[in-house]
Amino acid sequence: MDRRSFNRRLLTGGAVAATGVTSLSLASAPDAVSAETPPPTAPAGGQVRHLKLYAEKLADGQMGYGLRKGKATIPGPLIELNEGDTLHIEFENTMDVPASLHVHGVDYDVASDGTKLNRSHVEPGGTRTYTWRTHAPGRRKDGTWRAGSAGYWHYHDHVVGTDHGTGGIRKGLYGPVVVRRKGDILPDKQFTIVFNDMTINNKPGHQSPNFQATVGERVEIISITHGEFYHTFHIHGHRWADNRTGMLTGPDDPSRIVDNKITGPADSFGFQVIAGEHVGAGAWMYHCHVQSHSDMGMAGLFLVAKPDGTIPGYEPHHPTTPTAH
Repeated sequence: MDRRSFNRRLLTGGAVAATGVTSLSLASAPDAVSAETPPPTAPAGGQVRHLKLYAEKLADGQMGYGLRKGKATIPGPLIELNEGDTLHIEFENTMDVPASLHVHGVDYDVASDGTKLNRSHVEPGGTRTYTWRTHAPGRRKDGTWRAGSAGYWHYHDHVVGTDHGTGGIRKGLYGPVVVRRKGDILPDKQFTIVFNDMTINNKPGHQSPNFQATVGERVEIISITHGEFYHTFHIHGHRWADNRTGMLTGPDDPSRIVDNKITGPADSFGFQVIAGEHVGAGAWMYHCHVQSHSDMGMAGLFLVAKPDGTIPGYEPHHPTTPTAH
């Protein structure tokens, strides 16, 4: 079984590749935080960022986005911003079919919409700059309250296969976006889990990715759904608050605590957990709780290791257990 994991690192307009996952983080955080030290938090936004993104065909016939040629992944790179940031993405389509970049949750002009219907796509071999903007919450001139951009969002193609990008999404042209609010707690590790029809991260049944952390690490999960079906995201042994961040703001926060969430096509949400909190190390399952979907392979493992690296009860080479590598 494929395992995708990476430590959160300081990136300033660059990228770091790790075990099958690429991340672009536009907020800073140290690699680890001791129990005695308050966790790092997101700074105020307002910076102008630039990056280059490629759309590529993969060797197995699927498609992906990447920060360097020949390095496309499924999901595509994690792009992280702070409220108030502006991001200019120079997008190059290396494929032999038109492609685009369409984002959810942030601000953009129609020229950055990424659809064929308003000619904001990119022909084969072409390039285009897409600009995404974010804003903090505040009051409008009429006195009503305007929400900020903070949240767990996503981007995807809107052109390949049909004018709505159905073929591109099926083949893997999608990725996560996180927009932070000033003061949001930053994680130690981040993982993206995409339910795409009956696959997880475009991996077929019984090849779903595993994700690994150590007891006590703050882990952020970004969940995205694509395709034709509704799913229920469930993770064993861990719970989160059903709100913007997945964390309670204090003892009076009325947010419901959940370990299961219904998701439909184009839904995205995220949350943070402390790995193994109150339950310890182990091979904790995550899966779609639609029973027939689980039976068809929509399940993987959240591997929580002890400080010495061991995972109780986990045998990666057992004949009946998919192998993590």
